[in-house]
Amino acid sequence: MILKIRFPQGRPLQHRRDTNREVSAAFGALLVPASLMAYSLGFWRLASDLGLAGQFDITGIFSHWQVWIGLGVILHTSSIMLSRHGRGGGLELPHVFAALPGRHEQDTGELEPLPTPGSKS
Repeated sequence: MILKIRFPQGRPLQHRRDTNREVSAAFGALLVPASLMAYSLGFWRLASDLGLAGQFDITGIFSHWQVWIGLGVILHTSSIMLSRHGRGGGLELPHVFAALPGRHEQDTGELEPLPTPGSKS
């Protein structure tokens, strides 16, 4: 015996763009204090290495100041990206990172000409 179960037809899925802008803005705002904490731990470790601060008690891979400052940069960049997306912009890297390999805006290596005295440009 074959039993067929029929479910009522629901609403069709709607694929809308930019539906999670509020969520990305909230996560962007929450990442700012996290990046500040990572920066402060990195500078504390650096000051501890220089003998300017007390002992840094975190051991293992997280006992290096480079890890903490790098994590702070990653969190800060993520915060900038998510905040821009939350305000209506595109989800892209900040323009500071345009020199990274694989970016679309490639540097041609040519210098801009200097303005001549008396020109209005």
